[in-house]
Amino acid sequence: MSEKSPCLSPVKKSFLGFNKSLWGPLELVEKLCPEAAEISASVRDLPGLKTPLGRARAWLRLALMQKRLADYLRLLITRKDLLSDFYEDSALMLEEEGAVIVGLLVGLNVIDANLCVKGEDLDSQVGVIDFSMYLKNDIDDYRSEERNSQIASILDQKNYVEELNRQLNSTVHGLQSRVDSLEKSNSKLIEELAIAKNNIIKLQEENQQLRSENNLILLKAQQHLEVAQGDVSLERDAYKQSRQGLDEMYNEARRQLKEECQLRQDVENELVAQVSMKQEMELAMKLLEKDIHEKQDTLIGLRHQLDEVKAINVEMYQKMQSSDEEMKKKNNVISRLEEKTNQITATMKQLEQRLQEAERHRTSAEDGSRRFKLDFAKKADSLQRQIEHREKQLQQLETDLKIEREWRQTLQNDLHRERETVSQLSTEALQINGLKKEFHRLQDENLQLKTVCEDQEQALEELGSKLSESKLKIEDIKEANKALQGGQVWLKDKEATHCKLCEKEFSISRRKHHCRNCGEIFCNSCSDNELPLPASPKPVRVCDTCHALLLQRCSSNAT
Repeated sequence: MSEKSPCLSPVKKSFLGFNKSLWGPLELVEKLCPEAAEISASVRDLPGLKTPLGRARAWLRLALMQKRLADYLRLLITRKDLLSDFYEDSALMLEEEGAVIVGLLVGLNVIDANLCVKGEDLDSQVGVIDFSMYLKNDIDDYRSEERNSQIASILDQKNYVEELNRQLNSTVHGLQSRVDSLEKSNSKLIEELAIAKNNIIKLQEENQQLRSENNLILLKAQQHLEVAQGDVSLERDAYKQSRQGLDEMYNEARRQLKEECQLRQDVENELVAQVSMKQEMELAMKLLEKDIHEKQDTLIGLRHQLDEVKAINVEMYQKMQSSDEEMKKKNNVISRLEEKTNQITATMKQLEQRLQEAERHRTSAEDGSRRFKLDFAKKADSLQRQIEHREKQLQQLETDLKIEREWRQTLQNDLHRERETVSQLSTEALQINGLKKEFHRLQDENLQLKTVCEDQEQALEELGSKLSESKLKIEDIKEANKALQGGQVWLKDKEATHCKLCEKEFSISRRKHHCRNCGEIFCNSCSDNELPLPASPKPVRVCDTCHALLLQRCSSNAT
C-alpha cells in the first residue's frame, strides 16, 4: 500500500469528491486513535510541505515506519459516517472490498521500513495507475467475470513478488552460511598445509641422515678394501719367502671369506630395507598429493556454486527493480556478499600458489632421491666388480697354496694380524646392529604418523556429519520461520510425543509432521492433506481439522 494506491487517491467520479483531498480522511485518524496524533503533528511540523497531497504522502510513510498503517486504516473504514463526507457513494472505501484491501495490508506490519521524508519533493504530482477498470460498476455488470480474472492475475503477481522476496532472503542466509563454511575450510587447509610442510622438512632431514650414513658405510668399505689389498701384497711376499702352514691358512681364509660374504649380504639386506623405506615415503607423498587434489576439486566446486549464485542474484536484481524500492537494501547486502566472495577467491588463489610451491619442493625432493638412487646403484656396481676381482685373486692364491705349503711358520704371524682385522669387523657388525635399531625406531615414527593421519580423517568425517545435522536444523528453522510469518505458533518436536487427533504414540514407523496452518504435530494419517495458504501459494501439508475449516471458508467465500 503506497501513496499511489487507487483506494485512497482521488480518481474521477469514483473515490473522492471533486473539492476534497486525501489529507482530509487521514487527518480524522487522529481523533479515532490517540497514537496517531504524533504522526499528524510531525507531518504538520515539516517545513517543506505545502500541499495536502504532500502531507498525505508523508503521513503514509510515517505510518509504514511505525508498522501501524493497517490498524489506522481499519479504524477509518469502520466509520463510514465520517468517510461519506469525503467519498462518493460508489467509492471503493465505502464497500466491502475496501475492508478486504485493508486486511491485505496487515502483511506490511512485518516489514521494517526506513523511508525518507525530508529532502524529497512530496508535493509534486505522480502518475497514478487507474484501477477503475478492475473495480465494480453498476453499468458494466456483464464484464464482471473478466474483471475478476484480471484481479486474480494481479493477486497472483503480488504473491509471486512475495515469493521472490522469500527466496532472496533464503539465498542471502545460504550465502552467509557458505561464506562461514568457506572461511572455516580455509583455516583448516592452512593448518593442513603447515603440517604437510613440517612433514616434508622432517622427511628431507631423514633423507640427509640416510645419505650421510650410507657415505660413512661406503668409506669404511673402501678402507677395508685398501687394508685387504695391502694384506694381500704382504701375503704374496711372505708366500715367496716361506711356503709352510699354507693348509691352515687356506682353511682360515675360507672362513674369513664366508664371514665377509655374510657381511655383504647383511649390508645388501639393509640397503633393500632402506629402498623400501624410500618407496613408503614416496607413497605417503602421493597420498598427500591426492588429498590436496581432492581439496582443490572441492574448492573448484564451491567456486562454481558461487558463480551460479552470483548469476541468480543478478537475474533477481533485474526482475525486482520495478517491484519495490526496498529491494535496493537487499541488493546492497548481496554486493557485500559478493565482495566477501571475491576476498575468498583471492585467498583461494593464494592457497593455490602455496600448493604449487609445495609441489615444487616435493618435485625437487623426488629429483634428489632419484639422484641418490643412481649414485647408490653405481657404487653397488663398483663394489660388485671389486668383489669379483677379489675372487679372481683368491683363485690365484689357491693355485699358489697348492705349490707353497712349506712356509707355514711365517704365515702364523700374519694370521694374528688377520685376527685383529676380524675383531675390527666384529665392531663394525655392532655398529650395523645400532643402525638396525635406528631403522626400527624410524618405522615406529612412521606408524605414529599414520595414526595421526587416521585421527585427522576421523575428525573430517565428524565435521561432515555435523554439517549434515546443521543443514537439517536449518531446514527445521526455515519451516518454523514460515509458520511464524503466517502468525501461528510452531510446536517443537520434543514437546509432542502423541498425535493430537488420534493420540497415538510416535515411533520410528509413525513419524511426526507439522501442520503448516496451526503449527501442531500430527501423524501421517491425520495430516495427509495439502492446500495453498496465504503465506505460501504452493500446496503444503495441513491436518484434517484445518483442512475442513479451510474448505468451509473457501465454500463460504465462493457463495
